[in-house]
Amino acid sequence: MKRLFVAAAALFAAVSLSAQPKQAASPAENATATIAGHTISIKYSSPGVKGREGKIFGKDGLISHDPHYPVWRAGANAATTLTTDADLKMGDVMVPKGTYTLFVDISDPDQWQLILNKKTGEWGLAYDATQDLGRVKMKMTHPTSMVENLNWSISALSGPTGQITLAWENHSASVLFAVH
Repeated sequence: MKRLFVAAAALFAAVSLSAQPKQAASPAENATATIAGHTISIKYSSPGVKGREGKIFGKDGLISHDPHYPVWRAGANAATTLTTDADLKMGDVMVPKGTYTLFVDISDPDQWQLILNKKTGEWGLAYDATQDLGRVKMKMTHPTSMVENLNWSISALSGPTGQITLAWENHSASVLFAVH
């Protein structure tokens, strides 16, 4: 009887552990802000550095294996998207309200460019430059510490202005925008 009880307990523990949901390798994330009464959001999947610090960016880095390198999907899995319910101005680019796919040109490690692409609904590696709405230079900085999981954030600044920031590993890049 004791053996039966121990076997049943072990079976219960095994079933319970296998029933636990597994953490996705690159979990889905969402950054949202309300600026001047309008909602701006970015949906993305957040990969981790996972011990590859110093091996993500650069000529022989992890990202260099993407088929459209030096254009990077700036996330994992499905394409990263920006959705806005108002017209925006980013740099010299007018962004009509709607949904766009975000890519980043990292060909110059000191001066990335945010790419707003009109084609949506595809996997993150499907980049079509003919669908670009425009490109905006990003301000480059270094985070105070290594950023393990890729992070997009949207911050309200003052009035109708905001900032979008992308941080991962030892890189941080941001762009200002205004709600119109």
